[in-house]
Amino acid sequence: MDFQLMSDPAIEKEIGNRFKALRLRKNMTQAELARRACMHRNAVSALETGKGSHLATVIALLRELGAIENLNGFLPEIMISPMQIVKMKGKIRQRASQMQTSAPKKAVDW
Repeated sequence: MDFQLMSDPAIEKEIGNRFKALRLRKNMTQAELARRACMHRNAVSALETGKGSHLATVIALLRELGAIENLNGFLPEIMISPMQIVKMKGKIRQRASQMQTSAPKKAVDW
């Protein structure tokens, strides 16, 4: 599936469909999953229908569905190369810098 071509609401709906399929594969109702994750059934329903959800809801449901390890595939840990560590003198980057733009050269009036 090419997520680049999809709108944000379409991606939310696809994620919801995948959560629903996983829940059904585990043979759980929305109410049972919500109870086990200590949340309201509406939170599970909202996620499954692509109507938005909190990150905490996604994490709790992945944990209860035994799929928390899927987060590694979703957003893998960024490894810093040894050369970058040496270049940065062991410092870990804390923030991004602004992009450098070259100002257009002004014509000289003589």
